[in-house]
Amino acid sequence: MAVSFVTRLLTLALGYAYPAYGCYKTLELNAPQMERLRFWCQYWILVAFLTAFESFADCALSWLPMYGEAKLAVVVYLWHPKTMGARHVYDDYLRPFLAAHEADIDRGLVELRARAADATASHLQAAVALGRACLSEVARRVSSQLQQAATSAGPAAQVR
Repeated sequence: MAVSFVTRLLTLALGYAYPAYGCYKTLELNAPQMERLRFWCQYWILVAFLTAFESFADCALSWLPMYGEAKLAVVVYLWHPKTMGARHVYDDYLRPFLAAHEADIDRGLVELRARAADATASHLQAAVALGRACLSEVARRVSSQLQQAATSAGPAAQVR
C-alpha cells in the first residue's frame, strides 16, 4: 500500500509536474525553441492518449505486478533528455496511426458533435417541459391553499 502511494506520488511529480514545468520554461524563453515546443507538445499528446487508454484498461491492467512502477518508467522514458521517448513514440507510432485514420476520426467527431447537439436539445426540451409541469403544479397547489384559507376564514373575513 505504501509502495503504491509512493509510486503514484512519483508518477504525478515526474509524469505531470516536472514535464509541465519544463513546458512552462520552454514557453517563457525569450525566443522559444520550436523543437523543444514540438517535443513538449508530443509529450502531452502521448500522456493524454495514455491517460485516456488507462481509464478504460485500468481494471484489466492494474492488478499486474509492478503496474504502477511500469507506468512511472514509461512517463520518465517519454521526457528524459537521454531517451526523448516522446519524440520516438509520437513519430514512429502515434502520428502514423492518427494520419492513417484522420478522416475517420474527423467524421466521427462531426457525428459525435451532431449527436451531442441533438441530445442536448432534446434534454433541454424535456427539462423545460418538466419545469413547466412543476410550475403548473405549484401554481395549482398555491391556488388551492389560498381558496382553502379564504373558505376556512368564513363570512366574517369577507365582510372586513
